[in-house]
Amino acid sequence: MKGVSVNVGRPREVPGKGTRVTTGIFKSPIDDRITLRRLNLDGDRQADLKVHRGPSKAVYTYPYEHDAYWQEEFPGMKLPWGMFGENLTPRGLLECDVRIGDRFRVGSADVMVTEPRMPCYKLGLKFGRKDIIKRFLASRRTGFYLAAVKEGEIQAGDRIEPIGRNRDRFSVADITEPYAAKTADPDMLRGAVQLEALPQSWRSYFQRRLERARDHHAP
Repeated sequence: MKGVSVNVGRPREVPGKGTRVTTGIFKSPIDDRITLRRLNLDGDRQADLKVHRGPSKAVYTYPYEHDAYWQEEFPGMKLPWGMFGENLTPRGLLECDVRIGDRFRVGSADVMVTEPRMPCYKLGLKFGRKDIIKRFLASRRTGFYLAAVKEGEIQAGDRIEPIGRNRDRFSVADITEPYAAKTADPDMLRGAVQLEALPQSWRSYFQRRLERARDHHAP
């Protein structure tokens, strides 16, 4: 496993929704070794700090293997690394394989898998098409966020080494599925609520889903 590309970018204004929208989704590959800090990579910034910032979202990761799928979906469209707003393009880390709470070493940094990425309308601005959000979720190719357990330097080409496997059974894909499908087994929801490595916002969401299901089946 290795990092194929490291991508950063600063917020910029673009046309959207009848006005100017500030977004940090535009990322470009860099060759230099840069520092991964608790909240982000040096040289990278987010525009909407209420949604896109926090220790659980220091690095957005989007697997290299998804490129072939999107090239087929959008023939003729240029899809450079960073197209989905990702900071790290890894090879060998897929949503169905990595678990929430798994830890890896990249360069001199230690990172932990925290949550799937749920797209907002700004992905549509980046692609210039409104249907990308539905297609993104339907594909289940969401990518995932990493927390910086230990700050350090990373660079494109660095090996990605597993250093800790979470014993909980939930992969990134397991967490994405009930959100995208809007249906879920109650046992799965209860397990997700108790998943300590999953950010509180997700655990609260699954708790509400459980409560609605309980109310629905109450006599």
